[in-house]
Amino acid sequence: MTGGGERVHKVAIVGAGFSGLGMAIQLKKSGEHDFVVLEEAQDVGGTWRENTYPGCACDIPSYLYSYSFEPNPRWTRQYPKQQEIWDYLRHCTNKYGIAPHIRYGTRMAGAEFDDDAKLWRLYTEEGELVRARFVVSAMGPLHQPAIPDIAGMDRFRGRMFHSANWDHGYDLTGKRVAVIGTGASAIQFVPRIAKKAARVEVFQRTAPWVVPKLDRRISRFERTAYRLFPPLQRVRRNVIYWLHEVRVLGMVFNPRLMKVAEKVALANLRHSISDPQLQRKLTPDYQIGCKRILISNDYYPALAKPHVDLVTEKIVEVREHGVVTADGVEHEADAIIFGTGFHVIDAMDSMPIVGANGLKLQDAWRDGIEAYYGVAVSGFPNLFLLVGPNTGLGHNSIVFMIEAQVRYIVRCIKLVQDSGGTLLDVRADAQRAFNDGLQERLGDTVWGSGCKSWYLDSAGKNRTIWPGFTFDYWYRTRRPRSADFEVIA
Repeated sequence: MTGGGERVHKVAIVGAGFSGLGMAIQLKKSGEHDFVVLEEAQDVGGTWRENTYPGCACDIPSYLYSYSFEPNPRWTRQYPKQQEIWDYLRHCTNKYGIAPHIRYGTRMAGAEFDDDAKLWRLYTEEGELVRARFVVSAMGPLHQPAIPDIAGMDRFRGRMFHSANWDHGYDLTGKRVAVIGTGASAIQFVPRIAKKAARVEVFQRTAPWVVPKLDRRISRFERTAYRLFPPLQRVRRNVIYWLHEVRVLGMVFNPRLMKVAEKVALANLRHSISDPQLQRKLTPDYQIGCKRILISNDYYPALAKPHVDLVTEKIVEVREHGVVTADGVEHEADAIIFGTGFHVIDAMDSMPIVGANGLKLQDAWRDGIEAYYGVAVSGFPNLFLLVGPNTGLGHNSIVFMIEAQVRYIVRCIKLVQDSGGTLLDVRADAQRAFNDGLQERLGDTVWGSGCKSWYLDSAGKNRTIWPGFTFDYWYRTRRPRSADFEVIA
């Protein structure tokens, strides 16, 4: 591939995390080898390469958090840690021969559809041009750290970083640490840094619901059994899948059923925290499930330590030596760590993507991000999204959804070829009908029960979650419905 971009790839995949690698593997399995994977880093792994903060682990059981076609009998824990997941993805890359297709150190700066040539031009930050008939965006929703805009942050003289960009060269031993945010990352690293720091102050805007983490070590005997008799692991995977899937009954169809989970979470809180005042601060004021339910056995005990404080006053300013809250108190700190999550709904806002007839993705999404089954966007022929709008989950493994999507995209490409066409574009009316129905289903779910979460856009619409069973999504995406697409010669 030269800078002039003479070669035209059949498929260009952007990103080499779980979704990008899954797409590449599925292409190979279907007999398609003319594809390239653009990866900005020097290794695969996506979020599991980037997030290396202390205590980083998955909140979905390891048996589910892997490709169905590549079970891993080597998992050592019920809930896998970051390093094991990263090792698994590298193993898959090597086993399925994906590495030769990957261009490392290549970051996409924008993409533009060429109406005359009927192909996509991808521009990289390195000044190169990549041309492809089909493009699959596998950049994922959890790769752009969200850092709040707080007055005075540029004045802070200590160390400041986001959990996704952990500064391992900075020793927290004996330091005063301010942690801003109490999401899924923070509840994992707070207990770890509390073992080193002289003082930790956790600044909480909204209390999360936290249930016990039913984690355990997977014995050598079990690992050997799974390796020698793979059907045993498949059975365990299926059992865990259905135990997670049943949660949809409460989240979507009858939110009153979530009262059971709420009682479990409150019992966990009372068991871990004896101080009534701290209990009140940690008791959420919204329905469980409205925001992501977190799992931890050591977060509450960490907050109960004498050198750890929970601050619920609003942060108004950062000064040279600390954080100032609305009550006028300056909380001195040597380091500020943001556990504030990622840009999800607005992840594509800064990426210039231009479709047919000069249509910009930002203009197509002016009224809110949406796609057809989270995969295709009208006006952007031969462009597909992985883990796109409304395909996120609050109850089960996203890897299941990824597998359904990559299979669907491969069949969309086949639909174009079998029809003798060049381009495939979802019809605007089909996309509209799909999303109208989807938003109607979301209206009475637990995610719309009144809390403010990263699932919602600025207008309060849920643009993130799939409102139903994952097997329903799998069934609906078994094959593309030709009537919903326009095949262009």
